[in-house]
Amino acid sequence: MASTGNGNVSGVTPKASGVTAGRNGLPKISTHKKQNEICHDDSSAPVKAQTIDELHSLQRKKSAPTTPMDGVQGAFANFTEEERHRQQLQSISASLASLTRETGPSLVKGDPARGPVTPRVQHAPDHYVAPTFSASDSSLKSTHVLYNLSPAELYEQAIKYEQGSFITSTGALATLSGAKTGRAPKDKRVVRDDVTEDELWWGKGSPNIEMDEHTFLVNRERAVDYLNSLEKVFVNDQFLNWDPENRIKVRIVSARAYHSLFMHNMCIRPTPEELESFGTPDFTIYNAGKFPCNRYTHYMTSSTSIDLNLGRREMVILGTQYAGEMKKGLFGVMHYLMPKRQILSLHSGCNMGKDGDVALFFGLSGTGKTTLSTDHNRYLIGDDEHCWSDKGVSNIEGGCYAKCIDLSREKEPDIWNAIKFGTVLENVVFDEHTREVDYLDKSVTENTRAAYPIEYIPNAKIPCVGPHPKNVILLACDAFGVLPPVSKLSLAQTMYHFISGYTALVAGTEEGVKEPRATFSACFGAAFIMLHPTKYAAMLATKMEKHGATGWLVNTGWSGGSYGSGSRMKLAYTRKIIDAIHSGKLLSANYKKTEVFGLEIPTEIEGVPSEILDPVNTWSDKKAYNDTLLKLGGLFKNNFEVFVNHKIGKDDKLTEEILAAGPNF
Repeated sequence: MASTGNGNVSGVTPKASGVTAGRNGLPKISTHKKQNEICHDDSSAPVKAQTIDELHSLQRKKSAPTTPMDGVQGAFANFTEEERHRQQLQSISASLASLTRETGPSLVKGDPARGPVTPRVQHAPDHYVAPTFSASDSSLKSTHVLYNLSPAELYEQAIKYEQGSFITSTGALATLSGAKTGRAPKDKRVVRDDVTEDELWWGKGSPNIEMDEHTFLVNRERAVDYLNSLEKVFVNDQFLNWDPENRIKVRIVSARAYHSLFMHNMCIRPTPEELESFGTPDFTIYNAGKFPCNRYTHYMTSSTSIDLNLGRREMVILGTQYAGEMKKGLFGVMHYLMPKRQILSLHSGCNMGKDGDVALFFGLSGTGKTTLSTDHNRYLIGDDEHCWSDKGVSNIEGGCYAKCIDLSREKEPDIWNAIKFGTVLENVVFDEHTREVDYLDKSVTENTRAAYPIEYIPNAKIPCVGPHPKNVILLACDAFGVLPPVSKLSLAQTMYHFISGYTALVAGTEEGVKEPRATFSACFGAAFIMLHPTKYAAMLATKMEKHGATGWLVNTGWSGGSYGSGSRMKLAYTRKIIDAIHSGKLLSANYKKTEVFGLEIPTEIEGVPSEILDPVNTWSDKKAYNDTLLKLGGLFKNNFEVFVNHKIGKDDKLTEEILAAGPNF
C-alpha cells in the first residue's frame, strides 16, 4: 500500500476522534498505567480477566441450565439449577448403592481435575438402618460423576487418561478394547428365577446360560464396589426405541470414556428437556470393564462375566472392555421386554422407499445385510435392531456399529464418510505419524469396528420410524451354491427359514478344510433372543399376514458350484433383484418350483441373466449338484429337529405347515 503525503497509508481512514494516532496512522499504545488497570492496547477492548485462570474460565461457556424453565414439566421442573444437579446425583447414587450397606456413595459432579461442579450428595436408605461402626476407605471418599458428557469432552478424557486412545486423520477416536476384541457368549449369564424359569428359552440351542440371584448380587456388589473406588465414573442416561410410546430409559455407569462415547453414539441421545426430566431409569448397566470377576464365585468359568437380571432390570459386566457387550446386552433386554407389549423385536436392517414402502433385511455376518439395506435411493431407518409394533417399525438404536475390516471408500462410501469426529474406531491399526487408518491390517483383530450416530449417514430417516413393512427379505450366503439367487416364499416357508436362520461359512485354511460349513442361528440372531424362537416366529407370521408383507429368500453366496469351484454371486445382480422386490415387479413375474426345498423362483428378472435364476443350470456336474442339494437339505432337517415339538400360534395348524415348508425328499 502507498503512503500519502500526510503520512497515512493509502486506503486506511483515520481513526475517530478520542483515540490517539501514532506513526503511520497506527493506534498508539498507552504506557501510562491508571489506578487498578492493566496496561492494554487501545485498539481493542481489554480482556475481562485479571489472571490466567480467569481467562481459561471465560473460554468455556456455561451450558447449564440447558432449557428454559417456563412451562417445563417433569421431575426437576420447579427446582433451581443446583437442586436439579443434586436430584440427578441422588438418582445416580441410588443406582450405585451397595445392597449390603443400603446407602449410595458420596458423589460429586464434574471432572476431579477441574474441581467439583456441585456439592457432594449421598443416597439415603429408603428405611431406617441401625447405626454401624464399620467403615471403609471408599465410604470416606467422593466419586466424581462425569454425566452425559459431549463427544468433545469424552475425547479429552480418553486421550488424557486412557492408554491406546488417539485421534485419527479423519477425526475419529481410535481405541483399544483390551484382551477381548469380541463378545464372550460363553460367559454371558441370565438369572433364572420363578418368572424367567417359565418365560425364557432354556436348554439345547439356547443362548441363555443360567445363574442364580445370589451369584448375580455377588458380582453386582463387586462391580459397584470397584466403580465406587474410582476417582471418577462416567454416567450416560439415554433411550432405546425411537417409538416414543415404547421407549426404554437406560443408565450406563462405566469406568472408561471410550465406553461412554460408544454408548452415546449407539443409544438414542436425549434432548436437554428430556434429560432434565429423565428420573429413574428402566434399566441400568454396571460396566466394571477390565476388573475381573472372582473365579471362585459359583458359575464362573473365567475372569469374564456378563450377567443379566431381568427382575432387577440390571446388567453387570466384569472382566471385558469390549463395548459390544453393552449394545447386545441391551438388545437382549429388548427381546424380552418388547414381546410383553406385543411388539416384535428384530435383528434386522430396515429401509424405506420414497413412497413409504418399508423392507426388512435379515441376515447373519457376511450375507450383505448392511450393504443391501444401505441404498442411496432409499431412506435408512436402521442397520441392525428394530421393533415392529401396531403402528409400524422403529429403530431401537441411535447409531450404527459397522465392521471395518477391508473397508474402502469405493465399496462402502457411507460408512467411510461416517468415520469422522465423534466416531469410535475399535482396535484398528494406523500410521504412527499421519494417523491414517489401515483397514486391511488385522494385527489387533479381524473384528475392527466403527460406532457412529445414525445421522452421520446422509439418507438416514430421522426420527427412525416407518410404516408397516411390505417386504421381509431373508439373506443367506450359501457357499454350497444350491440355493437360488431369489425365491418368493409362502408364509410357512418364511417362518421355516426365519427360525432356521441359515448361512454358510467357508472354513479357514488353517483348519485344512475346503468345504463350506453350514451355520444356523434362530431368528437370524440366536445369541441375543430371550424367548423361544417359535414365539418370535409366531409374532412375525401374525404381522406379515395382517399387513400383507411378502417373504423373500435371497442368496448372496455362490453360483455355478460350491465354494472353490463356483463363483460368488455378483453384487450388481443381487442389487437388481432387490430393486425388483422394492418396485413390486417381482410379484407379477412368472415362477416355477425347485426340487427338495420347493422354492418358487422367477423365470426372468430385468438386468439378471435368466440362466442363473435356477442354480441347476449353472452347474456343469448335475450329479454333484443333486448330491450337494440333498446334503444341504439334510443339514436343514437336522437343525430343525430341536423345534419340531414346539407349538407355534394358537393351534398346531401353523406348526404343521411350517414343518411341511422345509426340505422334502
